Amino acid sequence: MQKDGKKHIAILGSTGSIGRQTLDVISQHPDLFEVELLTANTNSALLIEQARAFNPNSVVICDESHYQEVFEALDKDDIKVYAGMDSVCDIVSDSTIDVVVASMVGFAGLRSAVAAIEAGKTVALANKETLVAAGSLVMSLAARHGASIVPVDSEHSAIFQCLQGNYGRDVEKLLLTCSGGPFLHKSKDEIARMTPQEALKHPRWNMGAKVTIDSASLMNKGLEMIEARWLFDMPAERIEVVVHPESIIHSMVQYRDGAVIAQLSVPDMRVPIQYALSYPRRIELNASRISFPHLAQMTFFAPDTDRFPCLDIARRALDRGGNAACAMNAANEVAVAAFLQGKIPFSAIPEIISVAMFRTAFVENPSLDDIFATHAQSREIAAQMTNN
Repeated sequence: MQKDGKKHIAILGSTGSIGRQTLDVISQHPDLFEVELLTANTNSALLIEQARAFNPNSVVICDESHYQEVFEALDKDDIKVYAGMDSVCDIVSDSTIDVVVASMVGFAGLRSAVAAIEAGKTVALANKETLVAAGSLVMSLAARHGASIVPVDSEHSAIFQCLQGNYGRDVEKLLLTCSGGPFLHKSKDEIARMTPQEALKHPRWNMGAKVTIDSASLMNKGLEMIEARWLFDMPAERIEVVVHPESIIHSMVQYRDGAVIAQLSVPDMRVPIQYALSYPRRIELNASRISFPHLAQMTFFAPDTDRFPCLDIARRALDRGGNAACAMNAANEVAVAAFLQGKIPFSAIPEIISVAMFRTAFVENPSLDDIFATHAQSREIAAQMTNN
């Protein structure tokens, strides 16, 4: 916290869904939070608009072809403008930054998250791929540099909240809840024929295209299971996925005495975002509340891995260890992009992931360089399968 009594925030991926909602939270508490850095990949127009509204010290446009546009637009606003991922990694280590919201989509967010961790920052982690691809390395770096990782994903935030005051051997298992996505009640044959437009119609959450497709395939839950393994130092066999279509319970912790503690709220990502920024405090948020008398029902059942095989693929990657999860994640990125472009059917996504994961050279104890090499090799294999 700076001398002005505020937490100064860097938002990596400010133009995405999480970034926009983070700015909404900050706008509700100008006495507590100050925007220090905003970054975007290609959305220069929204980055300029956000910079004018929140007056950060710096902005970075990662796509260098948009630099001149952003520089000229903000030249008279006393806002420093940079370009490229190297600039993001350099700036997150500044002493003026207290909390780094790591919300860049995909593997691209790994470098900047690692830079923030190596700088000893509090990292509000919304980027799944950071821990999926390099969980062991990232958690070791956090311990070495005294960095705190506070989860932003609603499921991991829920577990984090349920564990407060209860860390240790008392935990029996973690229960990750799952909405089931847009294809929850579809048959295997129907799922195979689903179009990108149908897959993007999530029944509960408003998310980016990549995350929404991962929800449709249940790969998002596989990624979250791997994340939970590293965030909470929990073996895979003690992490259970439970389908809960109403998305009121965001996840649960079962203790060794049989007690289960759950975190509930309406489906609103601003709740976990704000908790990550204000932790360990809870502060007021202008969000809807649950009306328990009006809850018609809350249902729960086991996921169907025959219809949604990506969940089993993720478990196999976690069981195999090493760089397997990194290879799985890279292949998934390529397969999802190909599906969105209409190049492959939905049913091809798990097949491509599985094949690419096991064709990629296995490294039992990967370094960070190995992780980047694995990502590149698995993407290449998957791209050949999708004719990209």
